Amino acid sequence: MKTTYSRITPYQTKDGSLIRELLHPAHHNIKNQSLAEAIVPAESCTHLHKHHQSEEIYHITSGEGWMYLGDDEFSIQAGDSICIPPQTPHKIRNSKKSPLVILCCCAPPYSHADTEILD
Repeated sequence: MKTTYSRITPYQTKDGSLIRELLHPAHHNIKNQSLAEAIVPAESCTHLHKHHQSEEIYHITSGEGWMYLGDDEFSIQAGDSICIPPQTPHKIRNSKKSPLVILCCCAPPYSHADTEILD
C-alpha cells in the first residue's frame, strides 16, 4: 500500500493543527492505527486537548517549540519523539517563525470524536 503526499488533502483538526492523513482506516486498508503529518504554523499553539482512547506518538521532523504534556513542559526540536498516553492533556507551541512539522501515530486511529478540547 502506498500513499502519494501531493495527493493528500490537508484539513484542520480540533486542536488547530493542519493534518495530512498519510495512512488511516477511513482511506486505507489498515485497522488499528493511523499515521499523519501535523503542521503547527509559525508562532502559534495548538489547543490544550486530550484523547480518551488513543495513545499518540509524536516525532518532530522539523522546527522547534514547547510541548505541554500533563504537568510537564519541555522544549522540543527536530529528531525528538514523545509518547502521549490516553487521557493526558497536551498541546504544542511553535516558538519560531517557521512551521513545526510532526509525524503523529495514533492507536486506535485518530478521530474527532475521541478528541476533547480543554481550553
